[in-house]
Amino acid sequence: MKAMAMTSSDGDLGSIDIPEPAPGPGKVVVAIAAAGVNFMDIGIRRGMAWTDVPYPKVLGVEGAGRVVALGEGVTGIAIGDRVAWVYAPGSYAERVEISVDALVPIPDAIDDRTAAAVMMQGLTASHFATDFYPVRPRDIALVHAAAGGLGMLLTQIVKLRGGTVIGRVSSAAKVEAARSAGADHVVVDADGNFVDKILALTGGEGVHVVFDGSGPATFADSLASLRRSGTFCWFGPVLGSPGPIDIMSLPKSIKLGYAVFSDHISTPALLRERSAQLFQWIIEGRLRIETGGLYPLADAARAHADMESRRSTGKLLLIP
Repeated sequence: MKAMAMTSSDGDLGSIDIPEPAPGPGKVVVAIAAAGVNFMDIGIRRGMAWTDVPYPKVLGVEGAGRVVALGEGVTGIAIGDRVAWVYAPGSYAERVEISVDALVPIPDAIDDRTAAAVMMQGLTASHFATDFYPVRPRDIALVHAAAGGLGMLLTQIVKLRGGTVIGRVSSAAKVEAARSAGADHVVVDADGNFVDKILALTGGEGVHVVFDGSGPATFADSLASLRRSGTFCWFGPVLGSPGPIDIMSLPKSIKLGYAVFSDHISTPALLRERSAQLFQWIIEGRLRIETGGLYPLADAARAHADMESRRSTGKLLLIP
């Protein structure tokens, strides 16, 4: 079968032929209908993760599809069931072997591409706005990369919880995408110089929470955009760290943390519960999934290039 893999440390992605997977005990094989493209995948290409995985490294961790084979001892899942997952290494392929504990059932009302598009970014946004910082009515949130797949979902969940969103985007071309997700205000900034705009929009008080995955360039102004006792949600290791921080230098009694979506779904039961909530919001029309691009599996490198260049909006998917 076909898969997209790195064959050396140069970071290039190419199509390879690999054997069809056979399910081990407690696992199934899924025919992939759509695989999500994430910054995590780019980080692997850059050597930031999976350093102990041998070549060829088949990339991708997220997707949706249909079960085609069952391993020994598998119960509760049947051949033909539609399932989605947030983390199963090797998902840039036509088929993948996955533990049953990593799977969630897809409701009939949700199509495969929507399910694949909401898993990682939806669960991440859910973690940020309901768990790491439970947004309250009238809270003001600064959402970076507000026209991206994660930013658009995060904006919608903040709004669902009664908050106000100031979205930051890197160019005027992305303003409408951020507004369509529900951002109340949109700030255009490509250089990390936005604090004056944020303070002007909040009467000089600053925001209650910042969700910042835009790397070191935005750290200082995000910090300065917080009000007293505000919360700084830092994420996205691909763009780098802000460097060592002297905790006694943090201003205004703010709270600073590094949020990781896996802490939101630390058990199979939580994975299924929180995925089901996302699916229900979609069915009710309260959460809209914006697909920013569909690429043939063989065009994975082009999808990565579009994401890295910040040309894309919404969620990018590979279609085997």
